Amino acid sequence: MESSKKREINIWWALLPLVFMIVSMFGAVYFLELAPHIPLMIGTAIAALVAYYHGFSWEEIEEMMYKGIKLALPAIIIIILVGLVIGAWIGGGVVATMIYYGLKIITPSMFLVTICIICGIVSLAIGSSWSTMATVGVAGMGIGLSMDIPAGMIAGAVISGSYFGDKMSPLSDTTNLAAGLTGTNLFDHIKHMFYTTIPGLIIALIAYFFIGHRFSGAHLDMDKINAINAGMEQNFILSPWLLMIPAAVILLVAFKVPAVPALVAGILLGFGAQIWVQGDSILNAATTLQSGYVMESKNELLSELFNKGGLESMFFTISMTIVAMTFGGILEYSGMLTAIITIILKFARNTGSLIAATIASCFATNATCSEQYISIVVPSRMYIKAYLDKGLHPKNLSRALEDGGTLTSVFIPWNTCGVFIFATLGVHAYEYGPFAILNYVIPFISILYGYIGFKIVKMTDEEKDYYTQKAAG
Repeated sequence: MESSKKREINIWWALLPLVFMIVSMFGAVYFLELAPHIPLMIGTAIAALVAYYHGFSWEEIEEMMYKGIKLALPAIIIIILVGLVIGAWIGGGVVATMIYYGLKIITPSMFLVTICIICGIVSLAIGSSWSTMATVGVAGMGIGLSMDIPAGMIAGAVISGSYFGDKMSPLSDTTNLAAGLTGTNLFDHIKHMFYTTIPGLIIALIAYFFIGHRFSGAHLDMDKINAINAGMEQNFILSPWLLMIPAAVILLVAFKVPAVPALVAGILLGFGAQIWVQGDSILNAATTLQSGYVMESKNELLSELFNKGGLESMFFTISMTIVAMTFGGILEYSGMLTAIITIILKFARNTGSLIAATIASCFATNATCSEQYISIVVPSRMYIKAYLDKGLHPKNLSRALEDGGTLTSVFIPWNTCGVFIFATLGVHAYEYGPFAILNYVIPFISILYGYIGFKIVKMTDEEKDYYTQKAAG
């Protein structure tokens, strides 16, 4: 594009699409309880008008949107595979097996620690904090409340575990978005997050250990646990051997097999387990991959837990990603993001302040745009050039996006995550906030690392050239 033929977009014009999008997002999500797609499209339309007013042709604006979508294509491919994995693993009995054996280790004094770990394992396996909270989390709330543990504490432990697994799972949509939008290899991104996420989990578990000991004399309602386990035994063949399927995918990852073939292996193994272990037909197993697993049960919790997955379950996330990237594409390639980031970077002169600014921007996006995905999409395009200019590897940015975007969404009551948690667990953000320990500890760890330079990866000259070209689309 011939920038000399266009007028430079100043900060006030650049903020206009964001303001329109934020206002419409707040009204749509908070008051009308709608999905974020339409507000994003409104923001896209305003951004297009601003770009057109400043001299860009419609053909150029279309090209900006296409380039934005192109950046998200690797993540979209992974998201599609994730839906297939979830369906295959539920149909093959893998998820049920993990939950079954996990519930057998619950004790009253260790309840908060245990439910956090179980939620972490399930979320790690299926890649979804929401699905974990809506299923295992709901079960955990009932069990914990029966032992007179305060609802805020239970919800906080459930959220910490669920978001640990969501953040670290190669099946998670937010994990794939953060990696894909920054051009980072998925498993390099996950490995880099270990340095902030594992310490955060350890701190959370230690806190839950000491908090939980005050409930050591509580009564454990085994009827609820037995009802869940009985339902799974009735509908699935449960065997420890099924745990070899997720173990195989983890092993492939450990041997640095790329994400796509590793996920395909997980799909094939789950597909085979549904046919040869669960005794289902090839038609039903194939239908599970397309539409998700369907289980008829009088137990609403079991139905909620297992009636999900499949390619079609990912359409919402895919469509949202595409719409968000059309918005982000216009903001970036028209120069609007440059106008905004120039102001911010005046205060981010070193690595620590840059990471702090990234995390603060993610939190602000969660608060203003009310949507977790947008808190990853928009800051990823805002900051990628700044990281590259400072010679910082893009995986530093992808980690900061997750530390600041994925995790902090739960603290905003009107964010879709806060709304979902209240609707699902029945606990307000101000009640569970102090106990969602992992979610607020990790952002501070990430900022601390930035200032002291711990596990901050620099690029070689060859890497800088490669990632600069990749970021340019």
